[in-house]
Amino acid sequence: MKIHPTAIVEDGAQVGADVEIGPYALIGPEVVLGEGCVVQAHAVLTSRVTLGQRNFIGYGAIIGAAPQDFAHDPLTASEVRIGDDNRIREYVTIHRGTGEGTATTVGDGNFLMTGAHLGHNVRVGNRTVIVNNCLLGGYVEVGDQAVLGGGTVFHQHMRVGRLAMVRGGTRFGKDIPPFAAADADNVLAGLNAVGLRRAGVSSGSRLELRRLFHLFYVGTLNISQALEAARQQTWGTEAEEFIEFVAAAKKRGTCRGAKQMRAAGSGDDI
Repeated sequence: MKIHPTAIVEDGAQVGADVEIGPYALIGPEVVLGEGCVVQAHAVLTSRVTLGQRNFIGYGAIIGAAPQDFAHDPLTASEVRIGDDNRIREYVTIHRGTGEGTATTVGDGNFLMTGAHLGHNVRVGNRTVIVNNCLLGGYVEVGDQAVLGGGTVFHQHMRVGRLAMVRGGTRFGKDIPPFAAADADNVLAGLNAVGLRRAGVSSGSRLELRRLFHLFYVGTLNISQALEAARQQTWGTEAEEFIEFVAAAKKRGTCRGAKQMRAAGSGDDI
């Protein structure tokens, strides 16, 4: 264990074997650092924060600070839970849950690049890439292996499905289905074809997903009609995941297809 003499590790903090803590870092009394974690200079881990093994926390990152929520009571017992093997780079901010007993969660193997922000009660899956300066509002959910382009803004309560690809410099207030590529404000360009191949999704499943995408986001049916039509057929695992995600998108709705947006003749703001 290597702890720089200027770092502050408060009484009560649990620090695993082979942990490195850099200059002027602050580790609060309720923090748990798993084996092999690295915390670089000036990082702050405060309140109830639990990290698994082999996580990397970059310079100036702040994890566990109070949520930016007017309704939050500072005495609320909430937390941040982070799995194993995550890279959390410089100046990333991850706020704890806003309600009693709630948590902001990050799974395993994620790469959060410089300046990304996870608001309260965000849930991030495994092996995602969240590029520089992405801003995730409260309760946003990000599925496994999604890639969020730099400088993108995500409205509270929205969802990003598994293996979705999101273009940088955009903004989203509606759900992005799994396996889709989103390239403009609340607009879907098609499927994340490269990501699907790299993830080993079979050609048959990719064909089914193309059929579904056309049904939901290229044709003339609305979402309810497309769901009814889709459920009259038998689909594979990935296609069923796509259908169920869209069916569950009641709070925010899903983004629309580019052709549908052109036909409508107007944008769809957050």
